[in-house]
Amino acid sequence: MVDEAFYSHPRLYDLMFPGGGPAVDFYRAEAARTGGQVLELGCGTGHKLIPIASDGRSCVGLDLSSEMLAEARRKADERGVVVEWEQGDMTAFDLGRTFDFVFITANSLLHLHESDDLVSCFRSVRRHLAPGARFVFDVFNPSVSLLAEADGSRRTRESLSFTDPDRGRVRVDVAETYDALAQVTRGTWHLWTDSDPDVLVAPLEIRSIFPQELPLLISLGGLRLVERFGDWSGTPFSGEAALQLCVCESA
Repeated sequence: MVDEAFYSHPRLYDLMFPGGGPAVDFYRAEAARTGGQVLELGCGTGHKLIPIASDGRSCVGLDLSSEMLAEARRKADERGVVVEWEQGDMTAFDLGRTFDFVFITANSLLHLHESDDLVSCFRSVRRHLAPGARFVFDVFNPSVSLLAEADGSRRTRESLSFTDPDRGRVRVDVAETYDALAQVTRGTWHLWTDSDPDVLVAPLEIRSIFPQELPLLISLGGLRLVERFGDWSGTPFSGEAALQLCVCESA
């Protein structure tokens, strides 16, 4: 389940998460290496896909949020970049064609809380993979100590604070609890300024996928985990890594 309120303010989202950096470089390089048609699921406002399309790739972006897609479309048009934007659910979609490179980035996969939904997503991806195609995604590597700190207390995330041209400095506080049975962190995000304590108050619930269960879920989806990295430079995955960067192909 995607938390609609969190993604109904795409301009604020882009100010809080401006994109760029090594993740964009990695996915651009993967798209260039693979060649052909590119599909991003959970594309949001196009942080990764617009730069890939600007390299001359044929790109499709799918997202559940009409607001995020509208902002992605506006940004692509502003840059003169052609992308096909589709509104849809990554757990069950049919675009009527195959792709040479499919990816899901920025923990978007973790909006799927149930194992059945994750497997359904992987099966949908597999149906859209051309021969020899690659499917790449990244999710965080759960930290038991950090999950244990999710006690419901409201804490400021200084690293996410940003300046809004209309509002000035916007601060971000998050209160989270961890549901161990569901493996879901249930949070409430508070965006506020000195003059407005409620710029945005929105729920956000994110699943944890632990390293040992991830290959099994991938396998149940008809895919094979080819490589797993722990960072954007291609360091092999270890238990201490913050990231699970997974490269898959059809089984």
